[in-house]
Amino acid sequence: MHAHCIERLCELAEPLAALSLTHLTLATRQKLREDDLSVNAYPTDFGGFVFVGSPRYRLPTEPDLAAIFELAEQAGIAWLKFDSEAPIIEGLPTFGSQAPVL
Repeated sequence: MHAHCIERLCELAEPLAALSLTHLTLATRQKLREDDLSVNAYPTDFGGFVFVGSPRYRLPTEPDLAAIFELAEQAGIAWLKFDSEAPIIEGLPTFGSQAPVL
């Protein structure tokens, strides 16, 4: 029974990429924090999770996030985890400090 459960969980897994909050503008970070993005998002104390979908289910109205969604879809990423301690992705623009917007 456990082997079947493990196999099924693996089949249901969705790829997630963790990246720095600095890839979002201060305005988009604020929207994430306030759970006010144009796409499904789940804020955390240090950033948040954003659902891309596979294929992408919607294009965000926030231009910085829309550009990341385009790349994520091409990479087969279904979830983005924005975190203050996650790595900066070379080639993606960065915007200011990682300090949270108050």
